[in-house]
Amino acid sequence: MAEYSRDALKEIGADARIDELPGLVSFPEKGELRVLAPREIAFEANTLGHSVPTSADGISGELMDVRTGAFEEYEGRDATGRITLSELSYHPARHEKQRIAGILGSTGCIMMNWGHPENTAVPFGSVKPAWGNPTPETARTEMPTLPCIGIARTAGLQLREMLQAGPVRVWFRANVENGWRPVQITIGEIKSDRSDDFVLIGGHQDSWPGPQATDNAAGNACMLELMRVFGEHRSELRRGVVAGFWTGHETGTMVGSSWYADRNWDKLRQHAVGYLQIDQPSCLGTSAWSTASAIEMRAFHQAIERDLLPGRDLSWRRSTKTGDSSFFGLGIPMLTGQGYYTKAELDASALATLGWWHHSVENTIDKMDWGYMQDHIKVYAAWLWELCTAVVLPYSFEPVADAFIERMSGFGGAGEPIGLSSATSLGQAFKAAASRLDAETAAWRKRYADGYSDETAAEALNACMKRLSRSLIPLASTSKGTYGQDVYGFTPQGSMIPSLFEVPGLGKLPDGEARWMLETKLVRERNRIADALDDCRREIETTLRGLS
Repeated sequence: MAEYSRDALKEIGADARIDELPGLVSFPEKGELRVLAPREIAFEANTLGHSVPTSADGISGELMDVRTGAFEEYEGRDATGRITLSELSYHPARHEKQRIAGILGSTGCIMMNWGHPENTAVPFGSVKPAWGNPTPETARTEMPTLPCIGIARTAGLQLREMLQAGPVRVWFRANVENGWRPVQITIGEIKSDRSDDFVLIGGHQDSWPGPQATDNAAGNACMLELMRVFGEHRSELRRGVVAGFWTGHETGTMVGSSWYADRNWDKLRQHAVGYLQIDQPSCLGTSAWSTASAIEMRAFHQAIERDLLPGRDLSWRRSTKTGDSSFFGLGIPMLTGQGYYTKAELDASALATLGWWHHSVENTIDKMDWGYMQDHIKVYAAWLWELCTAVVLPYSFEPVADAFIERMSGFGGAGEPIGLSSATSLGQAFKAAASRLDAETAAWRKRYADGYSDETAAEALNACMKRLSRSLIPLASTSKGTYGQDVYGFTPQGSMIPSLFEVPGLGKLPDGEARWMLETKLVRERNRIADALDDCRREIETTLRGLS
């Protein structure tokens, strides 16, 4: 596939190359599952990627239904020595379900597919929490600890029904080969004559067995079409386009994109103005539209969606680390969007946001909505065109300040032991500066639209906005910060400023070692946030003084 993507890029006039890297990847095989009691029954199963393999004898134990597999599902229950049954929604992701089960003493995981109750598709998927290749430290602390298998929803619902009648004992065997292999990613580039800055677009070019039409052949096709069209208009681009066709997406948990981030750090840090991720567009049956983005991007892309998607239900959420979003530590603003199911449709399909066929051999070409694909490519092109051609980048930072303030002030008294009120005051000062910056960028956009040609001010404003994102995105959207990668599906990722996720629990702890250690950790996180907010205020003030 890497060669195909390279050749297709060259054919449309883009520079293209293949980068090879060592990747820790997984080759799962068929699993086996049997109910031992109250009656014997066998179910088809797939071993999940990066599962711990069982011995030939397999493992057995009492089954425990943990539904979503989130921490709260275990409250008041003892999973020690039990095999868990969970659902393949992304709340939390498979990787996090496995991690949580291991922390709480489970000996193995059975994950039933999502979709309608009659869904017989047996899922594939990875359970490796460590994002990208492990380090010596994360190899010890973030790799899977449990054998895991996936089963059809029909099988899972049978197990759940049996559990409602009494104890269930099961046996399963997980067969998998995990190891280091050469992995290839494909990089394409359309350069601009005006600037070294660029927009990164990305999507994975590998997948599980089967056609995998929506995951992610459709996304790769969109990327190639965007590169073709933008190549024809390269003379009009203020910023170039770099396309990353990633590998090791599920089989390695984002091995390819995280390696690219690490090995192209300087170029990305200095010149990437945004990251457009294209993954699973135009799934059959979607009628709404959902976008996830960095907060500073929201106003610009929503205006495009309202214009190009009239009559569709539009939704937004702050982007979190899903898919190949390996660039949060770098502070590159990211957006991703695609057709989405309505709430009623999701409720009927056990939250199958990507279709009941997701990660199965049923993901055939008929699972694509070809009519809706036209809208997808138009939206992607409009987003990318604005990012590549706008004289002043289309970002706004007062909403970012609001999100920081809302999160920190929302802790109320729970934040007092670590000094969040004073950090919130620094957030207010940053907001005042961000408001002035947004007003200035709006004024300069109008000047340039009216024909003003000296772009010195635009260059200063754009440099300022890039530096703000570099500082704020790692705080808003990661726990580890700039130079690490959070585990995949990490529970705190669902909240703004993940490093403060444990603040509410601090006040519940009595004085003693556990409280004092957590307080020490959270005070340091508070200080990191406070420094960044104050630095960003100073950055804005320095930039605005230079303009005046």
